[in-house]
Amino acid sequence: MDKIRFGTSDLQVAPVILGCMRMNGAENPAEIIETAYDHGIDFFDHADIYGGGECETIFGKALKETSIKREDIILQTKCGIRKGMFDFSKEHIISSVEESLKRLGVDYVDALLLHRPDTLVEPEEVAAAFDQLEAQGKVKYFGVSNQKPMQIDLLKKTVKQPLVANQLQFGIKHTGMIDQGIHVNMTDEASIDRDGSILDYSRLNDMTIQAWSPYQYGFFEGVFIGNEKFADLNEILDRIAAHHNITATGLATAWILRHPAKMQVIAGTMNKERIKEIAKASEIKLSREEWYEIYRAAGNILP
Repeated sequence: MDKIRFGTSDLQVAPVILGCMRMNGAENPAEIIETAYDHGIDFFDHADIYGGGECETIFGKALKETSIKREDIILQTKCGIRKGMFDFSKEHIISSVEESLKRLGVDYVDALLLHRPDTLVEPEEVAAAFDQLEAQGKVKYFGVSNQKPMQIDLLKKTVKQPLVANQLQFGIKHTGMIDQGIHVNMTDEASIDRDGSILDYSRLNDMTIQAWSPYQYGFFEGVFIGNEKFADLNEILDRIAAHHNITATGLATAWILRHPAKMQVIAGTMNKERIKEIAKASEIKLSREEWYEIYRAAGNILP
């Protein structure tokens, strides 16, 4: 699997990430980790809230059952979501990382992302937390999740570490970040800028976009692949997938990876065969015609 650059860092990472939000539902977590690793997926995404922390614990124990060395994989976790609130305070960031490290059974994580924007954020506290975690060797790289350009720039005012990644929902049925760029100077629904041109901002600032829920439509409403509600889209996905000898899931992955922003795709499956399908997608490059045909089939109109 060809690697891509992780933000402005010197780190080369896989374009496909295994999302571990459902690790507590895996029948054999060690086999899931090994299958991903054996197919080039060496980047694993966590969050302190996944399974109430259980997913990190399960992953940490399962990793020790494999022959995979800690230094051969990329571990990423997120913090900032608490029950009924968001919290970017120094105290919470540091305590969250400490607890994640214990659950994962490791001395450091490669990347830490701030999970969802905290409107009560004090950038000075975030900066202090990042400085301490970096100095202690507990976090190597830092980033954000679900944030728009002005929120990122507010953090950059004080935070000295490069913010290398931003996790954003993106996929064939969630295309807002590209719709408004296509519909510039229009007055239709797709022209509304809801995220401050985060796609262009990310490319200009060399921030890696990590696409979460790439196979979902809406906000966790369901999977669009094989869904009879999207029969026309699935007919086209199946046809183009067959042409490339991949599955529709693989094609949905390749569609994201085709974008020149060099995104990463977060695959949250705990199915070994699905992991293999998704990993194979990294070898496929769709034509411009195929990419736009899929975009239109998803219900998008070109002006």
